[in-house]
Amino acid sequence: MLTLNHLSYIHTNGGVLFENIHLTINSHNKISLVGNNGSGKSTLLKIIAGDLSPSAGTVYTNSKIYYVPQHTGQFNDFTVAQALRVETKLNALHDIINGHATEENLTLLSDDWLVEERCNESLAKWNLDGLDLNTKMKTLSGGQKTKAILSGIAIHQPDVVLLDEPSNHLDTDSRSLLYDYVKTSSDTLIVVSHDKTLLNLLNITCELNQRGVTIYGGNYDFYYEQKILEANALSQDLKSKEKELRKAKETERESIERKQKLDARGKKKQEKAGLPRISINTLRDSAEKSTSRMKDVHAEKIIALAQSLSRIRQQIPDTDKMKLNLDNSNLHRGKRLIELTGINFSYNDQFLWSNPLRFSIASGDRAVIRGANGSGKTTLIKILLGEITPQLGTMDHVDMKSIYIDQDYSLINNLFTVYEQAQHFNKTGLQEHELKIRLNRFLFTKEHWDQLCQTLSGGEKMRLLLCCLMIGSQAPDLIILDEPTNNLDIQNVEILTDAINEYQGTLIVVSHDHHFLEQINVESEIILIPKK
Repeated sequence: MLTLNHLSYIHTNGGVLFENIHLTINSHNKISLVGNNGSGKSTLLKIIAGDLSPSAGTVYTNSKIYYVPQHTGQFNDFTVAQALRVETKLNALHDIINGHATEENLTLLSDDWLVEERCNESLAKWNLDGLDLNTKMKTLSGGQKTKAILSGIAIHQPDVVLLDEPSNHLDTDSRSLLYDYVKTSSDTLIVVSHDKTLLNLLNITCELNQRGVTIYGGNYDFYYEQKILEANALSQDLKSKEKELRKAKETERESIERKQKLDARGKKKQEKAGLPRISINTLRDSAEKSTSRMKDVHAEKIIALAQSLSRIRQQIPDTDKMKLNLDNSNLHRGKRLIELTGINFSYNDQFLWSNPLRFSIASGDRAVIRGANGSGKTTLIKILLGEITPQLGTMDHVDMKSIYIDQDYSLINNLFTVYEQAQHFNKTGLQEHELKIRLNRFLFTKEHWDQLCQTLSGGEKMRLLLCCLMIGSQAPDLIILDEPTNNLDIQNVEILTDAINEYQGTLIVVSHDHHFLEQINVESEIILIPKK
């Protein structure tokens, strides 16, 4: 069992990430932790893992925990054995085998005589068979690093496993291995992911926000249905409150006009009746006070309704507030843009692909590049962009405007502020207020305009880049996306999906996210088979 009591985390600048979280996780529960970008999902996993201290509250468990972090760069200078925290045991085992059966080595090994065998078996299970445990992590690809850390689950045999975006960088076969583990495991699982296929394998969904955790008793599809019901109810409530507010203002206006007419009529009668000036003044003061009281009553009701309306609007998801308007390519649909004839690329006199590539891309096409980790997807992208030339075959292409969006959103200059980045794409001379209106549409309010781009999350960089593309004078004819959903939360994946579906130009995407590919209506595939 794992229990979180009054758990809070406050940034050093005083900003509250989340507070007063109460959550009990029972043995064998399989939980997905969802929430908007910046809600603190990764921070909460680090606290549970013991890698980060909470600002308040406690984590209680007597279970053995294993944590698979989202980013593995901190392991780059480690060997695989060090990253898996088995180096000490392995050194002790080898010392004992070599005749140094000291008390210290025996204590360090702790009777775990099968540790090396277990390491090799687990690595092989994740398709890393033959990987030397002394290999430096920095020499591995992103997918290999993730699989190496995942292999630690079977090595350490924990009770609780924390997985933060575990399917990032994994190819299709490796994702299948991950899904099989989640389906068959009896471990207690807490998973943060944007991968809806993975999330639907987990039977409890917990939504994290600043106010705490809300538990939904079902997988992601069930949770999503509940959120739609909540959104519909919120929309109806919003319309009802807007109608009430309009009616209250109309009633106030009619009441005041009616009162003013009655007062004017009364004044004429008083003057006609020849009442003394002092009496007329007294009656006038009384009428003014009565009108003032009436205005106060109506004002209180209008203010209460306006405040209620404001609270409802604050609950509306950011994706519903965002206005997407990505222009179309100027090239007519069906025009041939790129044609590759028998191309191959050589590294160290060894061709990359088992068969030379032959395919064409026409304007309006939507294609996915498929291949296992190390099959040359990045190389093919560089060829398509004209950055490198294949040693075999030819590539013909028309003049066109192309944009390459990599996993790190490198088109964003980290040294620019958010406003400076938008201005960099301002080729049509939009005025400052017009740029800021567009930034607001992409949820960059005045608090963000002077923020350095290097401090933005992956999701924020993606939104800023989409905003910049729309600020540009012309939409690109070709957009190439390289694993675009890596490091994005579900909300930002939906924003990206909506933007792509509005774009009418040509799209080439590298992704292993089947749900995302289905949502953006990919029509064809380019399969890369590396030469063995």
